[in-house]
Amino acid sequence: MKDIVSLKLYTRVARLGSFSAAARECGLSQSQVSRIIADLEADLGARLLSRTTRAVVLTDAGAEFLARIDPILEALEEAEHAVREGADLRGMLRMSMPSSVAIREVVPRLAPFMARHPELRIHVSLGDRPQDLVKDGVDVAIRLGRLVDSTATATLITKISRVIIASPDYIERHGMPETPGALTQHRIVGGPASVVPSGWRFKRGTEEVAVDLEPHFSTNENEGAVAAAVAGIGITSTSEWACRRELADGSLVKLLVDWQTAEIPVQAYFPMGRATRAAGRAVVEHLSAEFRRDHPAVF
Repeated sequence: MKDIVSLKLYTRVARLGSFSAAARECGLSQSQVSRIIADLEADLGARLLSRTTRAVVLTDAGAEFLARIDPILEALEEAEHAVREGADLRGMLRMSMPSSVAIREVVPRLAPFMARHPELRIHVSLGDRPQDLVKDGVDVAIRLGRLVDSTATATLITKISRVIIASPDYIERHGMPETPGALTQHRIVGGPASVVPSGWRFKRGTEEVAVDLEPHFSTNENEGAVAAAVAGIGITSTSEWACRRELADGSLVKLLVDWQTAEIPVQAYFPMGRATRAAGRAVVEHLSAEFRRDHPAVF
C-alpha cells in the first residue's frame, strides 16, 4: 500500500510541479513529500524530478515513468470502484471549465451528484485561458465550441444559443442595430465567447452574413465581457448561459432577434482518453441528464 501511495503522490508532484502544492493537496508536510519521493527515486535507482529554486520539472526518466504508471494507477482505481460495495465514488475528481459555465450552470447542478457520492471530492479550476490539462491532472474539462484537437476524446453534453446583447442604456445612446452589417458602426465588447475566426455569423431564410468586428473593449474572461455590456460599454456576443440572469432582470437585451446565430456545442473533454476515471464519466452523465431535462429541444 505504501508503494501505491508513493506512486500517486509522485504523479501529483510531477503534474503540479511543486512539492509544497502536492503536500497541501494531500494533507502532508513538504518534508514528508520530499522524503517519500526521495525514497521512491532511491528504490528505482533513477532521478525522476529535477529540483531548482523556481520549479520542479520531470527528467526524461521521470516523464517515461509517469507515462507508464498512469494507466496502472487508473486501472487500480477502476478495479476498486468495480468491487466496492454500492459502487460509491471516492477520491479527488479534477474538473476544468470557463468561469461563466461553472458559476452559472455547472456548479449549481453538482449538489445532487455529490450527495449521491459523499466520499467524492471535486476540485473545479475556473478560467477561460488555455490549460495544460494533462500536466494539471484534469479528469474532465468542459469546453464551449468546437475542440481544436480533433483527436480528443469528447462527449457532447448539450448545445446552447448564441446571443447578441447590449444594455438598454447603450441602445438609448447609440441606437438599435437593425442589420448585422450595422454592427460595424457600434462599440464592440470582445471576450473569449465573442472571438470567432470567421466573424459573427448570421442567417435569415436563405441570406447568410458574416461580420468582422474589432473590439473597442476586450477582456480574457467572459464574465468581464458581460459586465462591460451591462455597464453600457458596448455590444457583445456570448452564449445565452453567460447572460441568462441579466436578460431576465432587464440589464441586458437581445439584439437582431430576427436573425439566427449558430448554436454553441458544450463538450466534455477527457484528457486521459479511455483511461478516464469512473468519476469523470459519471459526472458527465449526470450533467448531460440535467441539461437534457432542462433543454430537451436541443437533443
